[in-house]
Amino acid sequence: MLEKEQGPWACTGTAWPSFILCGLPPAMFPLALKGPIGHASIEGALDRAGRRGTKAIHTGAKLPEQVPAQRVQRHPWALLLGSSSSGPSTSLRLLGAMPPHWQCDPNFIIPALAICQWHLSYLAIFWILLPTFFYMVFTPFWPLPVLYIAWFVLDWKKPEQGGRRSTWVRNWHVWTKIQDYFPITLLKTKDLDPGHNYIMGVHPHGILTFGAFCNFCTEATGFSTTFPGITPHLATLSWFFKIPIIRDYLMAKGVCPVSQPSLDYLLSQRGSGNLVGIVIGGVGEALQSVPNSTSLIIKKRKGFVRTALQHGAHLVPTFTFGETEVYHQVLFPEGSRMYRFQHWFHSFWGFYFCVFYGRGFFQDFWGLLPLPKPIITVVGEPVTVPKMENPNQETVDKYHTLYMEALRNLFDEYKAQYGASRTQELLFL
Repeated sequence: MLEKEQGPWACTGTAWPSFILCGLPPAMFPLALKGPIGHASIEGALDRAGRRGTKAIHTGAKLPEQVPAQRVQRHPWALLLGSSSSGPSTSLRLLGAMPPHWQCDPNFIIPALAICQWHLSYLAIFWILLPTFFYMVFTPFWPLPVLYIAWFVLDWKKPEQGGRRSTWVRNWHVWTKIQDYFPITLLKTKDLDPGHNYIMGVHPHGILTFGAFCNFCTEATGFSTTFPGITPHLATLSWFFKIPIIRDYLMAKGVCPVSQPSLDYLLSQRGSGNLVGIVIGGVGEALQSVPNSTSLIIKKRKGFVRTALQHGAHLVPTFTFGETEVYHQVLFPEGSRMYRFQHWFHSFWGFYFCVFYGRGFFQDFWGLLPLPKPIITVVGEPVTVPKMENPNQETVDKYHTLYMEALRNLFDEYKAQYGASRTQELLFL
């Protein structure tokens, strides 16, 4: 059945066989298609595409009876389905609902491939490189994996001792292509004194944290130039660093485990000028990541404040505008099977199984690529924190409140400039 939903057309039900017979993958439907592009009857086209057993019901407003032939011919689906513009027809004008979003723009495809490289590189390492590496144990090349395993064991604590960052990896040109895709921008509001260490709160998490990765794990946005003398680190799940090869890839970009020994080492054993970014909301905040959302999980997250007090590290609030706008997410009601599965998945793997979608390579209404919308990370003024070896809870609460106030002020100052409504407020959970 084809149904109309207050303007855009949605494709559902028994109309799917017609699309399948025309070679369109079922995974692309249901689709929410935007806006008319003209209207044409496809009664004859559906007959040619295998209409037997298929019904098309028009439940919406009246559509124009005809469309100029040249407009139909230019539409790629018109070539697949055929068209008929002769005379009135009571059948659904499908092509009238199909927007001309199919395109092949090299200026888009190249950055899109860079986005895929970021995700697929980890999958390729885990599912292809690692099995191949261990298979070599049973070949004449066995010394290579054996030597690596021996070195891996001896190097086990390296991620919690500052890691092994690589300027070469952080300056790869592919990161610039990712930055160009959205684009991603780093905005400084105050200088950071290299004579101090800092803990930076990263908000919000989003689905894949594009802004934090591009700004603090690469030089695509020019972090070293923007904050001279400051060495950035981004903390993430510790178990990633237990996976061979992947741990080295992460360390090369300046990523570190979000563990207490790792934070203590960076803030006390590496001198000054260290900036450790922590996504305060963690993976739980990913489930809050929907467009126009400004909900942050922070009220009970006070460990980062205690660590800052123990080391005298100043607290730097940051907010990334646009981070939650690049994907749509399917939210499941509490108590549903999928909701319970997501929490079981989190208890097993340490992160949530999120169901999300963005756009595709050649169309902009369905796919796993993020939506190319601007992402702006605003780095706020540091909250000065004294050094206290054993801060009491009252002191922790005090500086936690100061940090939340600084974060709220930062958001309020820049929200209207970077896409949020003037009346929108941060919601602390």
